[in-house]
Amino acid sequence: MADESTKLEVEVREPGGSRTARRLRRDGRVPGVLYGGGEEAISFTVDARLLRLALAARGAVIELSVGGKATPVVLKDITRDPVRGDTLHVDLFRVDLNKPIQTSVPLHLVGVEDAPGVREDGGVLEQVTREITVEALPAAIPEFIELDVSDMAVNDTKFLNAVVAPDGVTLLDDLDETVIASLAPPRVEEVEEEIESETEVVGEGEAPAEAEADEESGGDDAGGDDAGE
Repeated sequence: MADESTKLEVEVREPGGSRTARRLRRDGRVPGVLYGGGEEAISFTVDARLLRLALAARGAVIELSVGGKATPVVLKDITRDPVRGDTLHVDLFRVDLNKPIQTSVPLHLVGVEDAPGVREDGGVLEQVTREITVEALPAAIPEFIELDVSDMAVNDTKFLNAVVAPDGVTLLDDLDETVIASLAPPRVEEVEEEIESETEVVGEGEAPAEAEADEESGGDDAGGDDAGE
């Protein structure tokens, strides 16, 4: 959980257009906006490397320093370059550490390879939902939540009600309707490949027997010729 704050210093900037934003990125800085908390929105720039380090722990409370004034914030939204993955823009949201907030948290599946439907039957496990909405105090927001799927068989489905939330965290999505993961039977082409593979093995095993039968047949014919003579 995010029980420690990460410090990050930013510089106030005047709102600008796309040309200004591109110049900032060339200089190794990322434009952003701070809002919420009943105060005016503030445009800022921040060092790209320091921002990356501050956001390494998803869900962490950031102690943001703006013009010498510190305020706790959380990541609200981030825009990345679709090709390079560089951060293009970031939105931060002021929070009260004593009041719960709602946010999205990544959901990680564990035990996929151990699931009988995967290990024994060759089924395909699909994760349908990768983020879930939670409510908790800012410092209690987890980096991620895990769900153990090692007991899943073919045609099984896991819903959100199978997820155990950490202490102090409330799941807000529909527990009985939100599908987290499903385990489907093996794909048709995989089954066909397996059958073809088994057929080839059987065919290879029968070849010697057929050869022996031919030899025995040839031997009988030879014996018959000798007897005739």
